[in-house]
Amino acid sequence: MSETQETNPYRVGYGKPPKKAQFQRGRSGNPKGRPKGALNISTVLERTLREVVVINENGRRKQVTKMEAAVKQLVNQAASGDLAALRQLTALAASAEQRSVDAEAETPSLNEADAP
Repeated sequence: MSETQETNPYRVGYGKPPKKAQFQRGRSGNPKGRPKGALNISTVLERTLREVVVINENGRRKQVTKMEAAVKQLVNQAASGDLAALRQLTALAASAEQRSVDAEAETPSLNEADAP
């Protein structure tokens, strides 16, 4: 055995690259990766849908979120006979109903002994 192998007990193998090939401390392995503070699409969509807009409803101005305004438009289009809007609305309603059923299944119910 050589002197370097005797004094250095580090073994190179699977998941253990040579010390020269390892990342330096404080330096990222992907320096051009996603910048800090960059938002993903779900965050941007959620923020945008929660923004408030002013709509006219029955001659009165009303402040609602963009999501609520979009759902109102979808319901109105479906009620006027738009088949594509009706399909989307039924799919949306079924999805919301499924979520509520799943949420009810997750909440524990009280037994007779636990009830006040």
